[in-house]
Amino acid sequence: MVVLTPASPPLRREGVREPLPPPLPGTRGPARVRARAALWRFRFALAAVCLGAAAAVTLQTLRPPPAPTVPVVVLAHDVSAGTALAAGDVVVADVPAAAAPADALRTPSDAHGHVAAVDLPARLPVTPTLLTGAVMAGPAGTVVVAVRLDDPAVAGLLKPGLHLDLVAARLEGGPGETVARRALVRPAPDGEAAPGGLLGTTSPDDGPPVLVAVTPDEALLIAQASVSSRLVAVVVP
Repeated sequence: MVVLTPASPPLRREGVREPLPPPLPGTRGPARVRARAALWRFRFALAAVCLGAAAAVTLQTLRPPPAPTVPVVVLAHDVSAGTALAAGDVVVADVPAAAAPADALRTPSDAHGHVAAVDLPARLPVTPTLLTGAVMAGPAGTVVVAVRLDDPAVAGLLKPGLHLDLVAARLEGGPGETVARRALVRPAPDGEAAPGGLLGTTSPDDGPPVLVAVTPDEALLIAQASVSSRLVAVVVP
C-alpha cells in the first residue's frame, strides 16, 4: 500500500534569501469603473469649476444692459471765454442719453464761428446757451465796453479770454480806484480794433481800444473814470 504525504517545504539554507514570487498579472477594470474612479478623485476640482461657471452665468444674467447713448457735440479741450470755436475745438461723442442736454448741438459745423460765453471744460456737451454768435456780446448779466488803456502797447498783448482788473489812476495824482474786477477781454470784430472808445472817437495815437465784458455798474464807473483818469489793466487769474 502506498501512502501519500504532503511534500515537505524546501529547507532554507542559512544566509541565503529566497527569491520573491512573481507579481500577479495586472488587470484593468471596465471603462465605466475607471471613469467613476477618476471623477471621484477630481470631485473637488470639478465642483469648483461648476460653481464658477454658475456664478459667471448668474452675473451675466443680472447685469443691467448698457445705458443708451446719443451723439452730441462736445468740446475737444478746455476753451477760455471769448474764444471763437473752430474745427479742432469740437468733436462728436456718444454720451449717455440721460446726461445729454435736450438742446445739445448735433453737428460740429453748428458751433464753428461761435464764441464761448464763459470758460468751458473739455468733454462738455455744447449748447446754444454756452455760446454767443456776436463777439460784441458778453456773458449773461454783463455788457461789453471799449476802453483805452494808459499804455497803448499793452492793448496788443491782451488776448480774448483774459481777465483784468481795471484801475483808474487820477491825472492829478492820489490813490487809484479799481473800477472793474475780472473784466473779461472779448475779441474785436473781424480781428480788428473796435472804433472809438467809451466817449466816442479818439486820436490814433491813443492805440486800439480793448473790448471787455463788465457789469452795468462797472461800465458806468469806467465811463466816469475815463474823463479824468488813466486806466491801467492788471491781469488776474
